[in-house]
Amino acid sequence: MPPNNESVSQIAEEMGISDASLYKWRKEAREAGGIAPGNGRTSDKWNSEDKFLVVMETFSMNELELAEYCRKKGLYREQIDAWKRVCLQANGQAFDQAKQINGALKEEQKRAKQLEKELQKKEKALAEAAALLLLRKKAQAIWGDPEEE
Repeated sequence: MPPNNESVSQIAEEMGISDASLYKWRKEAREAGGIAPGNGRTSDKWNSEDKFLVVMETFSMNELELAEYCRKKGLYREQIDAWKRVCLQANGQAFDQAKQINGALKEEQKRAKQLEKELQKKEKALAEAAALLLLRKKAQAIWGDPEEE
């Protein structure tokens, strides 16, 4: 964990603790909501979950508390501010995407209704044309073909 970012094997060797115990403790710390990126990664290469946890931890801190937190964790305030902006934008993008999808869905529903109406008109016209053809055949059968005379 910051600020040293030593590897698990390095700490295990120094302290005489098994690797498995350290991995287990790190996992428990993560599940409890602690920031435990490990693996010797710098804060730039942390996963989004760890960055989000830092943002959550620091959200209500004043300037003095934030400065102390940054020194303790080996972070820069600018990093935390950037992560906070990304978190806020992510929520905004999700809302914008949902809005776009809803708009597209409404447009498709309008188009489907329009196509349904067109289809009904064409079906009626086809039925009318079929009825007229049938009537013409019946009239020709009853009165004969006017073209033959």
